[in-house]
Amino acid sequence: MAINAQAVIETQRTDWNRAASGWDKWDAKLNERIGFGNHLLLGFAQLRRGQRVLDLGSGTGYPSLVAAQVVGKDGHVLGLDLAENMVAVAKRRAQEAGFTHVEFRTADVCALPEKDASYDAVISRFCMMFLPRIPEALKEIARVLKPGGYFAAAVWSAPDKNSHVTIPMEVMRRFLDLPAPDPEQPGIFHLAKPGKLAGMAESAGLQPVADIEIPTETAWESADEYFSSLMEIAAPLQTLFAKLSPAQQKEAAAEIKRHVSPKQGSKVILPSALRLVAARKR
Repeated sequence: MAINAQAVIETQRTDWNRAASGWDKWDAKLNERIGFGNHLLLGFAQLRRGQRVLDLGSGTGYPSLVAAQVVGKDGHVLGLDLAENMVAVAKRRAQEAGFTHVEFRTADVCALPEKDASYDAVISRFCMMFLPRIPEALKEIARVLKPGGYFAAAVWSAPDKNSHVTIPMEVMRRFLDLPAPDPEQPGIFHLAKPGKLAGMAESAGLQPVADIEIPTETAWESADEYFSSLMEIAAPLQTLFAKLSPAQQKEAAAEIKRHVSPKQGSKVILPSALRLVAARKR
């Protein structure tokens, strides 16, 4: 089914602007849980001191700020994001860190405002699967990469390996008449299938060099913390939850917490899995 790309972009801009305060609040905790993913991503992009790096969907500053540490003051990092509120948080964090070699701008990553062959690496964490025009974005990535430069992206793997996301989605389906997720539409698991993003990168003129799943687990101090953090940072889940009546929201929240509550102790530990894909410009 054809999609209205501009409508998707505007909806996502609104959704992620709304979630920016949640990311600002929970980023430190998130980096405790999956911060290793930032370092893996930068490793797949083969970042080195002095390089120029472009981060697509940079959100509230990660992994741009980690990349800035790697490339040092001889390098430069530019983070692009649709959401103005996300960019504002990222700018503040860069200033607090004293980084003068990293900047953040609002932009549509499907139409990059950068010169040809101007970056040593392009990275993206949890952004590519939400894009309505992934082939166009990949062609833009190939255009701005220098010959020999790397593109590396982290996306979510399969739904059955990410129960921290699927549990609340399934609970809310009991209250909402939602169609089954279309695997060809932008969404959390749009690029979960092995080879999908790598194949699209190859079609854009890049040479795939890696496509691996990284199994892990995510921990929260309690079911309350799990629910609060997820609902404050996961824009797609926020949108679904907002469609429920107050009574339904109360019931759904209780059901979600019940599903994740451990039989012993208070800490919630759920499996998750990332997919890391890397490609090189010939």
